[in-house]
Amino acid sequence: MKKVERINIIMRYINNRAHFTITEIMQEFNISRSTAIRDIREIEAMGMPLVAEVGRDGGYFVMNNSVLPTVRFTDNEIKALFIAFMATRNLQLPYLKSRHSLAEKLLGLISQNQQDDLVLLNQILLFEGTNPHNPDLLDLSDLPHPMLEQFIQLLLVDRYLVVSVEEGREVKSYPIYLVHLYREKSSWQMEAFDLVEEKRRIIPVDYLTGVQPYPEKKRISRKKIAEQLSKQEEALNLVLELGPKAIAQFKKYHPLKITISYTNPYQTTAILKTFVDVHRSDELAEITNWLLFLGEDIKIREIPTEVIEGFQARMDRLMN
Repeated sequence: MKKVERINIIMRYINNRAHFTITEIMQEFNISRSTAIRDIREIEAMGMPLVAEVGRDGGYFVMNNSVLPTVRFTDNEIKALFIAFMATRNLQLPYLKSRHSLAEKLLGLISQNQQDDLVLLNQILLFEGTNPHNPDLLDLSDLPHPMLEQFIQLLLVDRYLVVSVEEGREVKSYPIYLVHLYREKSSWQMEAFDLVEEKRRIIPVDYLTGVQPYPEKKRISRKKIAEQLSKQEEALNLVLELGPKAIAQFKKYHPLKITISYTNPYQTTAILKTFVDVHRSDELAEITNWLLFLGEDIKIREIPTEVIEGFQARMDRLMN
């Protein structure tokens, strides 16, 4: 019998008894005393609340008649979950209150030693956007936009929607089919297909004021939407070769729509191909800044004239 299978069976055996001893475990599962003790310690580490009785006839019992938890976590799994919480607690993620209650439940399942490990990790590990002076493991305080969770709940039912968006002093409505919901540069965006104008549209979630289902009679099929999006794919106008330093910078940050293809098996060189909308000043400025961020370890194969002019304008401003 494999170790994982044996431990699971031992846990069920323990859970059905008010009291047990190491000798009983040895006889029931035909294992040595040292193996039985190791298995019991591993079961304790998974969060099963066992209490040892001292004495000649001593053994173990499950604290307060606790039942076997449906989900069991190893020490490393507990650490992985809490490190994920620590790393993302100030990123305006949805379901923040649910993550808080989940963290409380996890703390209730683990041993004091495991809790002590998490407190120590919280003191040692620092992540961007977190407060090193706050020792509270459950501090998840950066609430996302209030529409985000409601929007996600609707998406799970239907991706054909009418969204109301605040634009300046007006509120406009767009019938859309949602393609992607993503987070970029600390804000949530939706990539959607406009069902009336039949084109791709990017809408910031922060500007949402309302969401409702789109009438079925007016819908375009998903196949037609995919065909329309495929036709609208822009021609590539920015092509770069990246060396290892530029690849390292790319991994630190890159605009969501940009990807690279590695050109050797060691992933030390790559090629980047994308489209820059030179008629959008915000995108042009972003790409100019990002190319500077990539550094000198790049070779330009193709680049829009407007991007070069953006570099020159930046240099002129610095010189003046």
